[in-house]
Amino acid sequence: MTEHTDTNRVVIFDTTLRDGEQSPGATMTHDEKLEIAEMLDEMGVDIIEAGFPIASEGDFEAVSDIARQTRNAVICGLARAQFKDIDRCWEAVRHARRPRIHTFIGTSPLHRAIPNLDMDQMAERIHETVTHARNLCDNVQWSPMDATRTEHDYLCRVVEIAIKAGATTINIPDTVGYTAPRESADLIRMLIERVPGADEVIFATHCHNDLGMATANALAAVEAGARQIECTINGLGERAGNTALEEVVMALKVRHDIMPYTTAVDTTRIMGISRRVAAVSGFPVQFNKAIVGKNAFAHESGIHQDGMLKNSETFEIMRPQDVGLAGTSLPLGKHSGRAALRAKLTDLGYDVADNQLIDVFVRFKALADRKKEVYDDDLVALMTDQASGEGLMQVKFLRVICGTEAPQSADLILTIDGTDHQVTAQGDGPVDATFRAVRQIFPHSARLALYQVHAVTEGTDAQATVSVRLEEDGKIVTGQSSDTDTVVASAKAYVNALNNLVVRRAKTKPDEVATSA
Repeated sequence: MTEHTDTNRVVIFDTTLRDGEQSPGATMTHDEKLEIAEMLDEMGVDIIEAGFPIASEGDFEAVSDIARQTRNAVICGLARAQFKDIDRCWEAVRHARRPRIHTFIGTSPLHRAIPNLDMDQMAERIHETVTHARNLCDNVQWSPMDATRTEHDYLCRVVEIAIKAGATTINIPDTVGYTAPRESADLIRMLIERVPGADEVIFATHCHNDLGMATANALAAVEAGARQIECTINGLGERAGNTALEEVVMALKVRHDIMPYTTAVDTTRIMGISRRVAAVSGFPVQFNKAIVGKNAFAHESGIHQDGMLKNSETFEIMRPQDVGLAGTSLPLGKHSGRAALRAKLTDLGYDVADNQLIDVFVRFKALADRKKEVYDDDLVALMTDQASGEGLMQVKFLRVICGTEAPQSADLILTIDGTDHQVTAQGDGPVDATFRAVRQIFPHSARLALYQVHAVTEGTDAQATVSVRLEEDGKIVTGQSSDTDTVVASAKAYVNALNNLVVRRAKTKPDEVATSA
């Protein structure tokens, strides 16, 4: 049973909220997951894998709420090949207009050894669990984890079993990013040719980027007959990440001449969701990342600039507008008004309400007073900072005293639940002193797992964006903030991470489960 009759239609299955969130440190809050799901639905993603319901109560609640709010996309949950997993998954996704259960088991020799099942025992487990899932839901996806390292004869056998048991989509995961494009295509082609009933299901491809070939492997699988690509925004995912949604979608659009396949994705929304995922996950996009990187449409070489001025197609194979970027620059400064700011934010993909614009405009003016010119990336940082600047604690005042001899000192006023707390602390440098001051006011046992600074734009007046990652008892949270003062940005990022930690503490996380299907 297929969902699309157009044989050249490629289904986009986004797993940012499941496989992407499994990246160490990329955990999102409940509200952030709902926001990302809504953005994915609005941009035309066909299927949203909203999470792994049995992993924790928080995951279950997020999948359930996403299932209830989503208007168009199929909502999918992941489940191991166990009845309790499948039942819990169905409880979460059954509220969706179009629910799907995705169940999996590792079929390669290495993965068969984990549950200690022989080939026949595993085959029986697959038959029983897929049948159980199909009795609950008429849309069932099955995955043989580590399929690319599974013996071909056995892979054909278990795929046939899954189809006969009622699976409607067969996903072929390259779980460890091991395969190459030719092998990826040959594997899909072999399954379609050899497995009885293969023409009655959709074959999907799920690639990891350990060797940098995830996008190439996914596209090769499509050319061989796969009609569903599993991917994530910005290529977020475990280890080196997953196939990047923006790369496969734009590759199919730009090179339609050699890959005559279509998707339903509104590509003009790509930049907006890319930035939001980067902000909530704490994983910045590398400057030279294809499609969504800061330099993807930047031209510094004189020859390139001259060619661009004469004809943009000289050095650009797609228009910035195609992915949601403004085609021209609108310089903003301290004399700019609200109308100009709103227009620029709209160009950058932000839909700002009147009340929100008032607050952003005040912060924009404060930034413009410190900078000669406010660039696009400054505004993106400003909007990101605003989105993360709410919580139990707020930085009200910070003054650091630096000298050529240690220690440095920091005077900090931290507002906690409406009450100001002031302290002075010393440390090995201004950032260390500031973090010590925060810990004095708000004692905690969280370990600083990451402290990262990068300049938003060029010049001595550039804003610094600081990302902080904290870890406490297995809980990983991130915080991010931007300011022309690096120490202020560091303090705000640290406090934002602590605010997120307080939220995580309040939620119970029983039976944590991890997978990389």
